[in-house]
Amino acid sequence: MTDDPLANVFDDVVRRNPGEPEFHQAVSEVLTSIGPVLAKHPELARQRTIERICEPERQIIFRVPWVDDRGEIRINRGFRVEFNSALGPYKGGLRFHPSVNSGIVKFLGFEQTFKNALTGMPLGGGKGGADFDPKGRSDDEIMRFCQSLMTELYRHIGHYTDVPAGDIGVGTREIGYLFGQYKRITNRYESGALTGKGVDWGGALVRTEATGYGLALFAQEMLRVRNEALEGKTCVVSGSGNVAIYAIEKIHQLGGRVVACSDSTGYVHDPEGIDLDLLKSVKLDQRARMELYAAERGLVHASNNGSIWEIPCDVAFPCATQNELTLADARVLVDNGVSAVAEGANMPTSPDAIDLLMDAGVAFGPGKAANAGGVATSALEMQQNASRDAWSFEHTEARLTAIMKSIHDTCYAASEKYAKPGNYVAGANIVGFLRVSRAMVALGLI
Repeated sequence: MTDDPLANVFDDVVRRNPGEPEFHQAVSEVLTSIGPVLAKHPELARQRTIERICEPERQIIFRVPWVDDRGEIRINRGFRVEFNSALGPYKGGLRFHPSVNSGIVKFLGFEQTFKNALTGMPLGGGKGGADFDPKGRSDDEIMRFCQSLMTELYRHIGHYTDVPAGDIGVGTREIGYLFGQYKRITNRYESGALTGKGVDWGGALVRTEATGYGLALFAQEMLRVRNEALEGKTCVVSGSGNVAIYAIEKIHQLGGRVVACSDSTGYVHDPEGIDLDLLKSVKLDQRARMELYAAERGLVHASNNGSIWEIPCDVAFPCATQNELTLADARVLVDNGVSAVAEGANMPTSPDAIDLLMDAGVAFGPGKAANAGGVATSALEMQQNASRDAWSFEHTEARLTAIMKSIHDTCYAASEKYAKPGNYVAGANIVGFLRVSRAMVALGLI
């Protein structure tokens, strides 16, 4: 034990959660930010809010048996971490990917707790998923898997308890199968039990676009306080899923030009600007790889040779997966004159890369703030479900825009009060910590 109480908390987290480096990394980032808060509010340390926030309220692991199209029985593992409900029902996505394990889900649930707090909406934090790979699976196989998963998960979720949504590998198709099974088992059309639904059956307009749109809007706000704008900026976006695609769409609407994007097979550099219609056709309609986009445009597809961050840009948007932007990548970005980095994925930038970027004066938007547009719009979907209402695209987008501006301004104000002005990592962690910990104190020993 040391004399530093935050270091002791971190050591205890590592001891209690061995072999979970992503969770350790997420906790460390928060703990390194909140020292000035505890100096001003020592009662929060006395109430052990830090230790309580670092321990999930509930962790659920279960078997998911299903039958593939050849009639063979398959077994996967399902997870749901209900991390913190001080501010509202647990809220967070479901991820279908072979990399999913208890440590990944725990790190995502921890991050989600702070992200949801930043929105100002009454949402707790949670996350879940399965080590199931939907790539190459038929619609029938995915339906059977989703039905089996929900056969266990249904008993743990609900509008006032825990509200899952989509994430990597889980889109409107999967949410449909999940919600259908939930309705079948419970005999309730409880629209608010899941978000990310299709607009014809309880979903919200803008939900599909929300995370990507919100990311671009947050980047615009970071540039605004520097008397800049996205207009005229050259941008690079890693990934090519929903977040990346709709970030590209909003960047183009705001006058920026995205010249590269990627998937797990490599990246494409399109100097004239990404053809958004073609990208949507390749990735959303055909569910194909970036090689097809490159072939259609007559471009070279970099098959995992080098890094997408070697392409010079003014603003970078890592939207693929955790720790994809390394220290070496950050050095290249800085050398090439990048002015801002905004995270569209959860924790996609390594800690040493973040330090280098901020030391170089680059505006850095952490995922818990910059990509909070998705969960904010999920909360708007829940509002519409509760009131049996449906809002226009324009109305919902206006609400999203206001929320993202509020998140930016709140984080910036906290950075001015407790840390270094413009340190959005510290600002986001501080705002999230204060909102969650104060609620926990008010509710007693929970």
